[in-house]
Amino acid sequence: MYQNYITGQTALTLNLDFTIPSNHLANTISWFVDSIPEDVLLGDTSKTGRPAYHPAMMLKILLFAYSRRVFSGRKIELMLEENLPMIVLAEHQKISYHTINNFRSSNRANELVKKCFIYFTNLLEDEGLINEGAIFIDGTKIEADANRYTFVWRKAVEKYHEKLKGQAVELYDELIAKEVVKAMAKEKVQTSEGLAELAQETEAEIEKLTEEIEQEPKVIPGGSPRKVKRRGLKKLLRKLKKDYVPRMKKYEEDKEIFAGRNSYSKTDHDATFMHMKEDHMKNGQLKPGYNIQAATTDQYVVDYALYPNPTDFRTLEPFLKQMTTLDKFDKIVADAGYGSEYNYSLLEKEYSDKEYFIPYTMYEKEQKKKYKKDPTKLANWYYDEKEDYYLDYQGVKFSFKCQSQRKDRSTGSTDQVRNFKIYEADETQATSELEQLAKTASGWQRQVRYNPNWQRLKEKAKEVLQSPEGRHIYSMRKYDVEPIFGHLKNVFGMRRTHLRGKKKVETDVGIAFMMMNLSKYWNRRWSKDHTFLLKKLMREKKRSKPQI
Repeated sequence: MYQNYITGQTALTLNLDFTIPSNHLANTISWFVDSIPEDVLLGDTSKTGRPAYHPAMMLKILLFAYSRRVFSGRKIELMLEENLPMIVLAEHQKISYHTINNFRSSNRANELVKKCFIYFTNLLEDEGLINEGAIFIDGTKIEADANRYTFVWRKAVEKYHEKLKGQAVELYDELIAKEVVKAMAKEKVQTSEGLAELAQETEAEIEKLTEEIEQEPKVIPGGSPRKVKRRGLKKLLRKLKKDYVPRMKKYEEDKEIFAGRNSYSKTDHDATFMHMKEDHMKNGQLKPGYNIQAATTDQYVVDYALYPNPTDFRTLEPFLKQMTTLDKFDKIVADAGYGSEYNYSLLEKEYSDKEYFIPYTMYEKEQKKKYKKDPTKLANWYYDEKEDYYLDYQGVKFSFKCQSQRKDRSTGSTDQVRNFKIYEADETQATSELEQLAKTASGWQRQVRYNPNWQRLKEKAKEVLQSPEGRHIYSMRKYDVEPIFGHLKNVFGMRRTHLRGKKKVETDVGIAFMMMNLSKYWNRRWSKDHTFLLKKLMREKKRSKPQI
């Protein structure tokens, strides 16, 4: 027996039930967005023109679409026609993909998404979901929506820019010799504006020569010298207009786009070429991408930011400074990628009210027995504090020689200076064999460097990490912050950004993180309510059983 199936039959179906279950994710999204104050959602709006769609509604449909791994504007538009939760969130309004993409790419959406994390952090604080007052920081790299082979390298631009400047000076000297240019500084010629001015003066000289040539007789024995000069100037003018000026402008624009970076992509100027974990060719290929920094507590993302540099230790300072909810946390936890003398000093100076649990690069290696028994390490040498000298494992004496300073350029700051104490092997040792061992292969006295401040900071970090509280707090990092990147890339399928430009990508990633927060919050809350109902039913069943 089969059910009746008749196509083309006229039927009148009246369905007035457009509700969704109370425990649906869409309701949680709607409840959270509606909890944001109206003035924050609306901001400054225009008083003229056609009224725009409400930002709360646009944010709701984007969050729900991202939860269903739908990132295309056209597919979101289709969901608004076919998906019941989307229809309910949009209140049956038809929104074109142009409107959806324009809102997602706007500065207003970027500001709104960033503020959502502030209100979500307040929600976590109110419900006691902040994990022991600790904030866990980590980063990952995500590929940009850009062509992998449209790279521009700073070294190449600087090389050819300098070469072009030299060619411009040679052309300037040639025009001086031909008395075309009379007064212009050579420094000005090395810019696009100077070359454009040079082209104007050359063009004016050509016009002047043309007027003089028209007044000459038709036949001149030996040819007209003015025509020869004009022919040469036309050749130089063509070189200026077609080659030198456009290239000089391009190199100057490239230097502005670099903004301290070593590369950028032509299809997304804010993307920087960096190594990715997803290296399918196994050749260390550089791809355009962004470094995403995220701060979590109890596996909820409370803040995030995007940076162009691939290394994490240079992002800690700007990331902490832009974090508006940092006052809600008293512990900062991060991995060894953030452990450096600059970052430790920064945390001591500007965040003295907070504890930090951040190991340095060699922390794990220094705990091993092999390192502790390695006689070549300076930490394992004998040190006489009173006389201020070292004895290596061979017995060579190293006495203090002088203080040394070195600028720490790895942080990107020219103000950071590292202070070292230099110890040099004495020329006179206990035996002649030791005197030979005190010299290098080239005959110089051996030297070792010691950084007292860095050693003090390392000892402090080691003491904190090896304490019972430190071991407990740092052990939570692996299952608090690291899983969010796995969920972002593998569960929700965001292995590549969907927009171009730092602001737009920041909005894109922010919507994804907020969707993950709400999805996790909804899942935990619903599961708790579900468990509570099951326990209640079990208790009622036990009470209803007849007593034997």
